[in-house]
Amino acid sequence: MQYREFKDLRLSILGFGAMRLPVIDGDDAKVDIPQTFRMVEYAMDQGINYYDTAWGYHGEHSEEIMGEALRRFPRDSYYFADKFPGYDLANMPKVKEIFETQLQRTGLEYFDFYLLHNVCEMNIEQYLDPQYGIMEYLLEQKQAGRIKYLGFSCHGEMPVLKKFLEKHGDDMEFCQLQLNYLDWEFQHGREKVELLKEYGIPVWVMEPLRGGKLARLSEEQEQMLKALRPTEEIPAWAFRFLQSIPEVKVILSGMSDEAQLHANVATFESDLPLQEKEMQALMHVAAELADEKSVPCTACHYCMDHCPQGLDIPRLIELYNEHILTTKAGLFGFIAPMAMAAIPEDKQPAACLHCGACEQVCPQQIKISDVMEDFVKVLGK
Repeated sequence: MQYREFKDLRLSILGFGAMRLPVIDGDDAKVDIPQTFRMVEYAMDQGINYYDTAWGYHGEHSEEIMGEALRRFPRDSYYFADKFPGYDLANMPKVKEIFETQLQRTGLEYFDFYLLHNVCEMNIEQYLDPQYGIMEYLLEQKQAGRIKYLGFSCHGEMPVLKKFLEKHGDDMEFCQLQLNYLDWEFQHGREKVELLKEYGIPVWVMEPLRGGKLARLSEEQEQMLKALRPTEEIPAWAFRFLQSIPEVKVILSGMSDEAQLHANVATFESDLPLQEKEMQALMHVAAELADEKSVPCTACHYCMDHCPQGLDIPRLIELYNEHILTTKAGLFGFIAPMAMAAIPEDKQPAACLHCGACEQVCPQQIKISDVMEDFVKVLGK
């Protein structure tokens, strides 16, 4: 197992994510506990020392199951990460109640790593509002030794990340990002890493395989990569990309069965960052994936000058592309709906009048009214 240094710790680069544990009969709330325990035992035996869970994973059962699985091992042999569930605004006034419940669920006396979960457009104002006392309480727990390292996860766009860092950047010790070679440009991953670097905040990675999308490529894409690294498995390319980013300390993988765990452990027996030619090839694959069914908007903003409703059409198209790409991979798209929740109703796709004024000035000749109509349908689904 490969490791990276964080402060005075030595963390396994591969972290065990507990959002996609093996389940019974496809029911996310029914975790296959015997298989999960075997996986944790194997992970510990292979040197994985970082384990990540959260309040809502597996119908709120993940914390309890992971706590029970890991309590069979010495407490100083692993690092346990949990999160405050700010993705649900109803939880904002309940930070103390939730934190105490999480310790009870896991059976632990402290969390090694604790995160403000899912800072995004939907909840940034609430996270920053002092009336809830969230940051104040968590810093008190850190002072008391019940949290060793405090950080946050972020699915929001750059303005959200900047706003949060301006207020709480000095208190944050790490940041968990959705980061992979597709989102390096598509979701502005490169810019986010650079911004965090300015604050001296290292990166933890979630969704390294984009929910499995990057584990399977087209035959042509696979052949191109195999020509460069004949023995490298396709999923491993996503991990090698992340190994190439110095700011990345931990790469979380949600492994749904023992075979996936064994394969990932084998990959992380070595640290093999990409060479320039290999990186160029992977970025070519990323560009092809991003182009699939995406609307070719260049964000020139000509359309906005002619929209009688004042819609931020480039931003809406950006969210549309994200949602279509995610759902095409058979995944549940949540980034676009969360971002949409922060947009006033009269500025959402349903407010489009289908007047065609924007289309008359679009250099790309995009049928914008059709895109807005389809966006309303796919969000409804």
